[in-house]
Amino acid sequence: MSSTRRGFLKSTLGLAGPLIVPGSVLGKDGATPPNERIQLGCIGVGGMGSGNLAAFLQDKRVKVLGICDVDANHRAKGLDTAGLKPEAGTGDFRELIARKDIDAVMIATPDHWHALITGAAIKSGKDAYCEKPLAASVVEGRYVCRLAEQHKRVIQCGTWRRSGIYTRMACEWVRNGYIGKLKQIEVGVPAKFEIRHGKFTGLEQPEATPKELDYDMWLGPAPDAPYTAARCHFNFRWNTDYAPGYITDWGAHFLDVAQWGNDSDNTAPISVMPSEVMHRDRGLYNAPEAFRLDYHYANGVEMTMISTTDKALWGTKFIGEEGSVFTENSKLITNPESLRTTKLKPTDKKLYESNNHHRNFIDCVYSRKTTASPAEAAHRAATCCHLGGIAATTGTEIQFDPTKEAITNSDAGHKMLKREMRGEWQLS
Repeated sequence: MSSTRRGFLKSTLGLAGPLIVPGSVLGKDGATPPNERIQLGCIGVGGMGSGNLAAFLQDKRVKVLGICDVDANHRAKGLDTAGLKPEAGTGDFRELIARKDIDAVMIATPDHWHALITGAAIKSGKDAYCEKPLAASVVEGRYVCRLAEQHKRVIQCGTWRRSGIYTRMACEWVRNGYIGKLKQIEVGVPAKFEIRHGKFTGLEQPEATPKELDYDMWLGPAPDAPYTAARCHFNFRWNTDYAPGYITDWGAHFLDVAQWGNDSDNTAPISVMPSEVMHRDRGLYNAPEAFRLDYHYANGVEMTMISTTDKALWGTKFIGEEGSVFTENSKLITNPESLRTTKLKPTDKKLYESNNHHRNFIDCVYSRKTTASPAEAAHRAATCCHLGGIAATTGTEIQFDPTKEAITNSDAGHKMLKREMRGEWQLS
């Protein structure tokens, strides 16, 4: 969709008088208007990126025009999936973002790249679907939020539980008092790293970089480090140069649900206390592999996130004075059981309804309305993760001012709200 055409539609809809614009003109009602498909570029098409690409290709309102990946093998596979010629691919996101014929981008790179690429997309006038967490630090997340507001861009974070009916039902029951006053939230995530793409131990020695990988570009703003396959692609999340393990990997999803149910999308906890933190004693995989994080909110709600091998605890549980509700994806467990059949009253608070996270993003690119997982809510949920990571790293309680976004009791912790960036890769 050209900026001229988008501006025309926006201005036309603002005219006084009985003008009626059919839904099909806007790409709604399941119709795809001629020559008005959203033209999408995909940045990072391994792992979740390949799934996102496939999801957007299923939407007839979307036309994928470009693929970017620093791994030539991933890039070739993405081009093949999208039915594009080699010249539609690049290993440098800046080339794709510079294209005038692209309206929006999908970003599914390692976490340490999220803010820089999303920010560049926003500044170029593009809307963005970015995988979770929204950014790799509190400062980077605020940077994205500020740019999105300044440039009026549509942002959807990949925290897709908000497009799940059971998550929404659980949060609506909590927000409307059906479990009584909310007192506690329990979040469970896995306790042992799920190493993929080989029998890596984290003790691997440096090796030659494969010809298909632009490793310097893969590192980007992260510290310089020798190449080993154990470091890259899926397993980046176990190294604190890029992410704090499951604290953000699964925590970004489940803490987001907690934030939604607690009505705290515009704030964050005021303290985090770490305990039971365990790291591997050597090697690449130095993120916390076991932990307990106790959060406290200004509204009095206490939240605990634990790592556990008990899969039944993986998810988010809200505990109130009169009952509880546990939710994770298609799982919904209530106490009392009768809560499952409770329907909201007309006067009850109803939360944002989305049934498909990718389609919701495209809906909002057309309508310019807020997405299911907008930048501010995603940033605040990610802030819970980052504070947990800082507490686990320092081994001390972190006290946080959500308004100033400052750690108030630790200079060392406060400095960790922003990651140091390498070379030319800086927030601007």
